[in-house]
Amino acid sequence: MAPRHATSDERFLEVPASDEFRHTDPWRVMRIQSEFVKGFDALAAVKRAVTIFGSARTPEQDPCYLQAVATAKSLAEAGFAIVTGGGPGIMRAGNEGAKQGNGLSIGLNIELPFEQQANAFCDVSVDFRYFFVRKTLLVKYSQAFVIFPGGYGTLDELTEALTLIQTGKIHNFPVILFGTSFWRGLVDWLRQSVLGASYISPEDLQLFWLTDSPEEVRDIVLAAEAGNPEQRAREKKAVAEAAKAYSSNA
Repeated sequence: MAPRHATSDERFLEVPASDEFRHTDPWRVMRIQSEFVKGFDALAAVKRAVTIFGSARTPEQDPCYLQAVATAKSLAEAGFAIVTGGGPGIMRAGNEGAKQGNGLSIGLNIELPFEQQANAFCDVSVDFRYFFVRKTLLVKYSQAFVIFPGGYGTLDELTEALTLIQTGKIHNFPVILFGTSFWRGLVDWLRQSVLGASYISPEDLQLFWLTDSPEEVRDIVLAAEAGNPEQRAREKKAVAEAAKAYSSNA
């Protein structure tokens, strides 16, 4: 195993042990700013894109991998660039499908304690030191998120997107969960435990779509792009309920 090295995220979260300027938080702010500028510059021309998330551990022979390839290909053929985290597994599948569909294939790679190189199917690859910078770029340049089965990182992206929609920060933004058998347990838990404890509203369970069809993913994204009234209604109701909850507890 390759030796582990501290990442920029780790160093950012540490209390500076030295007064030397290059080890201070103001210095890191400049590095963060430069990372945003680099990402904005690389993706400035991207107008229509969909981000695909999922486990880095999914092998190429897994049905999920093949479905991710098919989904990305279908979206690329519809004119969307495909954005992934640039790594292996479902990320690689998304970039592979983009190439098959003659679409722009983008990988936003992250620095990890162990080496992770961008996969070979990326046309555009941008390396990031900070997770939060990368996550901002993933949302900013996408019109939808497609979430395949995955672990903590996948769940992190899912819940952040849903929070942004629920609080009215982003609009007309479909979040599509691919793989109903995998996601059904999470949906049931949200309904029984989280909704059951009144931590979310019934409308919040309408902020995502469930499917097993690459073609349906494409159709949901295209419908949202055209101003799908169902998508807008789902989001509007959830935002209204969130506002009501905040005001009643103020």
